[in-house]
Amino acid sequence: MTDEEIDALLEKLDAAQKVRLLTGASTWRTYPEPAVGLRPLTLSDGPAGVRGETWDERETSLVLPSPTALAASWDERLLTDLGALLASEARRKGVDVLLAPTLNLHRSPLGGRHFECFSEDPLLTGRTGAAIIRGVQSGGVAATAKHFVANDAETDRLSVDVRMDEQTLHEVYLAPFEAAVEAGAWAVMSAYNKVDGATMSASPLLESPLKSDWGFEGAVVSDWGGVRTLLDTARSAQDLAMPGPDGPWAAGLLAALERGLVSAAAIDDKVRRLLRLAVRVGALGPDRPVWRPAVAPAAQRALLR
Repeated sequence: MTDEEIDALLEKLDAAQKVRLLTGASTWRTYPEPAVGLRPLTLSDGPAGVRGETWDERETSLVLPSPTALAASWDERLLTDLGALLASEARRKGVDVLLAPTLNLHRSPLGGRHFECFSEDPLLTGRTGAAIIRGVQSGGVAATAKHFVANDAETDRLSVDVRMDEQTLHEVYLAPFEAAVEAGAWAVMSAYNKVDGATMSASPLLESPLKSDWGFEGAVVSDWGGVRTLLDTARSAQDLAMPGPDGPWAAGLLAALERGLVSAAAIDDKVRRLLRLAVRVGALGPDRPVWRPAVAPAAQRALLR
């Protein structure tokens, strides 16, 4: 489906329908919109496996080695194959959008989630992440580069303000995400933290460099609960607020749009990106692809070993 066809679908939606699509319907799902043939998107945590929608030990998942170990292999072909395995797992569990890879850096020994990250080096992290992204998306599942950006420690993780000079920001922290965009990532997750005083869900960095300079055409999804205010996030390049159904956008975005506090063009761009994501994962339109497992079940355990 072309962007022109997506725009034609966009014209069929009224303001309330558009705004409704921009906040999750539940913890792991977005809203459907029958008027344009859109089914819900299902999202799931990674990055060392695919959990699915439930926290249930009876719903098992194949588990990859930790991403740190994967990066230590320096084997991009292997990493692409493992990304394809994640796509197979995601499809098995009905997942459209995998919340992985994690491209933050090992910048502190106190980072409790460093096992989700690849390395302390932006070049190695970028190449590793790009390889996994290519593998995941080869199976028709969206990869989500996270957490944009500088979400590299756990102390005050919801509110810490990370400050640095422009060269450090671009050459260290942003570099892996630029590599992810170059690899064609379909989604990026904005982080909880601030950078230079701006919370990432309201940060100008979502527009520049992410969208305007790098040409990112996908959707920016928030970390869960990362959209905590209304106007600054709605006016930014943040596209989807998760989870739902409650939140600042659900409570006030339509009224803000009707009062002219948020532009119609900004809302249209967010919805357009969400619809483009839905097309890519086969959730929109009559000709939805039938995806075969990217890695045959009989070969999965051998690949992991």
